[in-house]
Amino acid sequence: MKKSQDFYQKLKNSSRGGQAILALAPMAGVTDSAFRQICKKFGADIVYSEMASVNALVFNPQKTLEMLKFSRFERPYIVQLFGSDSKHFIQATKLIQKIIKPDGIDINFGCPVKKVAKQGAGAVLMNDLKLSKEIIKSVIDSTDLPVSIKLRSKVGKIDAIKFLDNIKDLDIKAIIIHGRILNQGHSGPVDCKIIKKARDYFDGVILANGGIKDYESAQELLNKTKADGIGIGQGALGRPWIFEEIKKGKLKIKSREDILKIALEHAKLVKKIKGEQGIIEMRKHLCWYVQGLSGARKIRAEAVKVKSIQDIEKIFNL
Repeated sequence: MKKSQDFYQKLKNSSRGGQAILALAPMAGVTDSAFRQICKKFGADIVYSEMASVNALVFNPQKTLEMLKFSRFERPYIVQLFGSDSKHFIQATKLIQKIIKPDGIDINFGCPVKKVAKQGAGAVLMNDLKLSKEIIKSVIDSTDLPVSIKLRSKVGKIDAIKFLDNIKDLDIKAIIIHGRILNQGHSGPVDCKIIKKARDYFDGVILANGGIKDYESAQELLNKTKADGIGIGQGALGRPWIFEEIKKGKLKIKSREDILKIALEHAKLVKKIKGEQGIIEMRKHLCWYVQGLSGARKIRAEAVKVKSIQDIEKIFNL
């Protein structure tokens, strides 16, 4: 298929002026539309959806399609898919392009979660070079949207370099490389050398991922990897202004009142999009927002029980 305009390249060209591409990395159960919009407000250049199962999109799509809805404010918005059946990827990709109409499709080869691994999907799929390539090619051939992938630095005997060398003939526009091996999960040292080495095997946009918690750690990762940008995941939890902090090049101190107001704004947006169920899902975000604040333990004890905006305003004293 003829590819639509590649926004990745536009961002890469603009980043040559010294400004790295900042992406909100995909996180299951976290990067919903409300959180994406909050991160966009604070300067995220690209936002990714929660992981969407291709199996679910083939056999029972309605709930997943509802999850993947987005606002125009979120563009460029990328839908991330996971699974292990290339035929299901084809059907899911066509459905996503027709109904959701995002700006790109991303394929997950990085998730370490066991229930995903049991399906032969996520990070463990990196071990199967033949099937991985088949899946990527099937997606590229099924859409005119830019296709990207997310990898781990290493899974089993296959590292990111071997993986990229195996797919060097495919038209992939961008990659996010999480610089930790599968067994590390989301903690431990990040392998910056392998991310830097990836440039010898990939000409598109490279986003480094892992261990970013503030401006200084973001700059360190960029300096060591020479990547085009970074994918921020856990570092944005309770601190969506981290994108603004990195763009302005300095620590952004938020007052207690500012933090609670942002959390409340986030909660109201969730309520608008998802109704009362959204408030239940918001509980974990509230706990992240108050981390480090005085009286955080008491607030968290109440936050895990909130059922309404009024409950949140009460515990925040707003």
